[in-house]
This record gives sequence, structure tokens and C-alpha cells, in this order.
Amino acid sequence: MISRPDRQADSRRPRPEARTAPPRPLDITALVARLTERDRWILRMLHEHRVLTTKQLGPLAFPTPAIALRRLRLLHSYGVLERFRPLRARGSAPVHWVLAPAGAAVLAAEAGISVRELGYNHQRALAVAHSLHLAHTVGVAEWFTALIAHAPRDQQGNQAQVQAWWSQTRCQRLWGDLARPDAFGRYAHPETTLDFFLEYDLASTTLTRVAAKLHGYGELARTTGVITPVLLWVPTAQREANARAALRRTWERLPDPEAVPVATAAAELLPENPEASPAEQVWLPLDTDSDADRRCLHELSARWPRRTSPTSIDSEQPVPSLNGIVVLAPPPPQPPASEFW
Repeated sequence: MISRPDRQADSRRPRPEARTAPPRPLDITALVARLTERDRWILRMLHEHRVLTTKQLGPLAFPTPAIALRRLRLLHSYGVLERFRPLRARGSAPVHWVLAPAGAAVLAAEAGISVRELGYNHQRALAVAHSLHLAHTVGVAEWFTALIAHAPRDQQGNQAQVQAWWSQTRCQRLWGDLARPDAFGRYAHPETTLDFFLEYDLASTTLTRVAAKLHGYGELARTTGVITPVLLWVPTAQREANARAALRRTWERLPDPEAVPVATAAAELLPENPEASPAEQVWLPLDTDSDADRRCLHELSARWPRRTSPTSIDSEQPVPSLNGIVVLAPPPPQPPASEFW
């Protein structure tokens, strides 16, 4: 649940799977015949975001949890997905899914490139199970899943949409010499559209280091001429108060503070229910200290008149990289709208 994010300290070594026969590999031709458009979207999402859980892929791509589990198990039997389940100090973790070699081969074939050019490495894909950043990676995905699955509607019934969700890796390729956000997103509400950088905090980093990242965002705005708001999401209200003090000291010393719009929110401000969303009225701009000024996500647009208006995003063509790795276009945050299961 997004209001109670998991911490890395709560995780243990992945749970070993029961001994079963390994998935029987299929050739690419057979796989292509069996995979649906939604299946291919899942493969692209796992390539983009490294790991997603059943509880995330379910709301994003399937009408019911039972259908989600059945289809994901089938994809595992095809050999296009790998899975693991971390142990927890308390309770149980959902199954975590990563891209398997056969899935990478499908993506490479569709793009007309080799698996090597795709940049896929099987051992590196599985290594996320032991990563010290697993809780953070999954937490970012949980944040976007909640924003997508529980998007609000206006009075006319029009629903907001997440039009872009770029991974930390993609952001690093684009802006890593200046700024390294945890994700880039585009949130389209019937009233406005907001581009943003997400900084997802689990209280595992010093606030001095968190605040220092504003210098990079300031330099990015200066060199590109593009002003994109920065959203900091923290677990508790106390962490938010402390973070705001540190951010404010750094922000006020920037050459052009208004070129780095910042807002903060705490997960515990959300109600403890499965449909809680980051779109709710929990965001507090950095240039105010009154809780009465907390806004819904889409309402932040009006607070920052200097922000750059969103431009078109090319979501079709892969982009060749200088190191020989072909960077696929980012997948849309949601799968094809209708498909028979």
C-alpha cells in the first residue's frame, strides 16, 4: 500500500522457489504467435523498469487479480519472465517479475536488433533480487501504479491519465551528467498537464544529500531552458518537515530558485485504503509553509507559471546510443485498452 511503503531493512534474501521443471524454451516464431499485445507491453515494461510485482502488474494490465496471476504464470511457463519472492521480517512479499532471456529475444527481434544491442544481461536482470535498492525500485513503481490505477475524475467524469513514466535508467541516460531523478512522469488531468521529476525517498539517504540534488536540477534548467517541477515523496510527516527545512536552505541559495519548482508530500498523509493515490491533496510547494496550501497533484501547475509546457513525446522509435546499445522507446504507462483474456 502506497501509504505504508516497504523498507529495504524489512527484506531478506529471496525466497527459493519450489523445485519444478524449468520452463520449456520456445523458439521466437512460436513465442510471437502466442504473445498478445499486452504480453509484449509487459515485456517492455520490465525492460524499462527492471522489476514489477504481481500487485503492480495486476492493476496496470488486468481486470482481476486472478486473471493477472494466471497470465503471468503462463508467461513464466513460456520462458519470457523470471520470478522471485523476497522474504520479509514480517508478512509475505508479492511475487516479483523480471525479464527472462526469451523475453529479451522477443523485444530484440521486434526492434530488429540483437539481444546484445538491447543491452540485456540475464545475470544482471536477476541481480535486482539481491540489490540493496530493491525496495526503492519497487517503491517508485508502486507510486506510479497508484497514480495510474486510481486516477481521479473531474465533475464531468473525465479521468486523469499518466502519459509518461520513464525509469531512473532512462533519466540517467538523458540527464545524468546534471540531474538524476528516480523517474520522470507526465500527468494529464482534464484541467492541465504536468511534467515532473520524482524523487522517491525512504529515509535511507541523508537530507543534506537529498537537498544537494537541487543544484543539478538548477543547472539542468539553465542549460536546457526547460523548467520541470521536482516532486519529493517521503514516508512520514516528520521526514517531510525535516526535508523541507534542508531543501529550503539549498533552494534559496540557487542562482534562480524559481527555475526549480519543488513540492513535497508524505505517504502517511494519505488515507490507509487500497485506492489511495499520489494525486490527492497532499502536495505542499516549497515556497509556503502552511498546510492549508496543500494541493492536489494537478493543482500544482497553477503555482508554477514559469514551468515549461509539455511537448510531444516520441513513444515509437528506438534511439541508437553511442556505446552500441539501442535504447528502446519508453513503453506507454498503460497497455492496449482492450484485449480478450
